[in-house]
Amino acid sequence: MRAYQILPGENIDGLRCVNFPERELALGEVRVRVHAVSLNYRDLMVASGNYLVNVDDPIIPCSDGAGEVLAVGHGVTRLQVGDRVAASFFPYWQDGRTSPTKIRHALGGDIDGMLAEEVVLHEDALAKIPPQLSYVEASTMPCAGVTAWNAIFESSNAIKPGDTVLLLGTGGVSVLGLQLAKAAGLRTIITSSSDEKLQRARELGAHHTINYRTIPEWQEEVLRATHGAGADVVLEVGGQGTVNRSVASCAMGGSVAIIGGVSGFGGEVNPATLLAGAKRMVGIFVGSRRMLEQVMSFAATSGIKPVVDRVFGFDEAKEAYRYMESGSHFGKVVISVTG
Repeated sequence: MRAYQILPGENIDGLRCVNFPERELALGEVRVRVHAVSLNYRDLMVASGNYLVNVDDPIIPCSDGAGEVLAVGHGVTRLQVGDRVAASFFPYWQDGRTSPTKIRHALGGDIDGMLAEEVVLHEDALAKIPPQLSYVEASTMPCAGVTAWNAIFESSNAIKPGDTVLLLGTGGVSVLGLQLAKAAGLRTIITSSSDEKLQRARELGAHHTINYRTIPEWQEEVLRATHGAGADVVLEVGGQGTVNRSVASCAMGGSVAIIGGVSGFGGEVNPATLLAGAKRMVGIFVGSRRMLEQVMSFAATSGIKPVVDRVFGFDEAKEAYRYMESGSHFGKVVISVTG
């Protein structure tokens, strides 16, 4: 069985393909033939050694993968051979509120992930894929899809049709968030530095688009587009370079979902700006297996097809990482493992 390994801090050039022997299944474990793996910005952070946790030994990277159950161990009751499954980002967080115990390990972060021909996981770490979604489409959901779902529908203040969601950038979380929000009857505003990407966002149903290069004070444009009200939910992916503008863009009683830090973490937010508008800032650390099941079900019943910018072959993993690093993608970058 072939799999990629990387030692965090080696960067993309440290990604290497190695052969692993097949091991026996323990109680409750499932063997999965991986068909597709999707990349996240987090995978670049792991490669560079800038992720939230560090490990001393090489790991199999990537949290997001989908495949077919090849074999089940003793005690497995939820799954059977032939089931189509996607892996949950946090193997120990099945449902409910998070806790240190539930997020003690994350695939492709501090334990082996999905960039392999086969993986072995406990059955509780896997969610069945609806028949409407392909392996490639399902592989986009465990991190980006769940994060967007959590930010918009789980952690916000009872968002309802007609409310406004602001999405920063056109990466995987933001584009999936756009698709989910539109399907739920929400108004959407999205930003980018590329007019071409903004045009694609409008084709997906974005109600308003903002080029933050030509409109650097984009928070003012958000307020103008919402007649001074602001966005009910803001998906904040930028970090210290954008967080204050995100707070200024947020409606009274709304929430700013802190998802990532593309421009780095840090920066000060004046508490008075939150108090005066009864605004909330909430950290979004992906989500549970139950959320993965919910977002895949919603996508299936709503007819959502996740936007996949480009699919690379398994032997092109480094090229996929470099393409992701270039920032030229719109939506998700996927590695097809089975060809």
